[in-house]
Amino acid sequence: MTTPIRWGILGTGNIARQFARDLALLPDATLVAVGSRTQASADAFGATFAVPQCYDSYAALAADPDVDAVYVATPHTLHHDNTLACLEAGKAVLCEKPFALNAAETRAMIADARARGLFLMEAMWTRFIPAFVRLRAWLAEGVLGDIRLVQADIGFQATFDPHGRLFDPALGGGALLDIGIYPVSLASLVLGTPNAVSGHAHLGSTGVDEQATLALGHADGAVAALLLSFQTDTPREATIIGSKGWLRIHATWWHPTTLTLALKGQAPQVIELPYAGNGYQYEAAEVMHCMRAGVTESAVMPLNETQTLMETLDALRAQWGLRYPGE
Repeated sequence: MTTPIRWGILGTGNIARQFARDLALLPDATLVAVGSRTQASADAFGATFAVPQCYDSYAALAADPDVDAVYVATPHTLHHDNTLACLEAGKAVLCEKPFALNAAETRAMIADARARGLFLMEAMWTRFIPAFVRLRAWLAEGVLGDIRLVQADIGFQATFDPHGRLFDPALGGGALLDIGIYPVSLASLVLGTPNAVSGHAHLGSTGVDEQATLALGHADGAVAALLLSFQTDTPREATIIGSKGWLRIHATWWHPTTLTLALKGQAPQVIELPYAGNGYQYEAAEVMHCMRAGVTESAVMPLNETQTLMETLDALRAQWGLRYPGE
């Protein structure tokens, strides 16, 4: 029997809770520790998920010798420091997206992991769920032919809170980092790194982007048209269009269960690909597969791509004049 990999979770927010629930679906994983900024929060999380070790600091969790891998689920602004602390302690790290606040922090995190020979991956869970496994296979097989266009929207009506993480510049607020990383990552998966990046954003009263339209261009003429918003609900669908047909990823496209494939001369096919839980177990399984194989990067979510994704986000923010405190 495979020895379970022992996980620790940094953070006790909603996404940490979803990850903990899904980790329980994997028989070769065990959640052994949680770290928070307060003992009360750690204890409450531990009681909910039967976690034996509950720490009142992130550093204490990183130092736990019984933890093999750490899921960093803290706010954007802490990803850099938290990840470096875990790497220094010899842990494999799955770091929540956006991977960091900017490309410079991302570069430092990647360099540290590579220098230490430790596993590190951006937690782009979307790539590992069944519908995206099928999408990746179709792309590799050329089912859609020459891809010419990617369209995607992501938006919801957020309650305005100038001190909340979505709107506060000090917390890395804004739609681009919080939700825009999803469509930008989709475009990267399908088309690769763009050679032209442009966008128009509405900056709200706190100075962060509350909604935007993004246009990414490629040397072969392929383009991506992406919409993101904190101001309104959007259809939350994505479409990939190629020379042989198109694929629609139905709502909610970043964790879909339904795809429609429409190839020229054929009736559209509707494919159902359900999954258990919230879908976070698949990225955890990828981490553990890589660790057991002795590799330090995922071929599905490679670190070089994480770096270029953050460079794209930086380029967009530069166009908008959006800088975060301390940058």
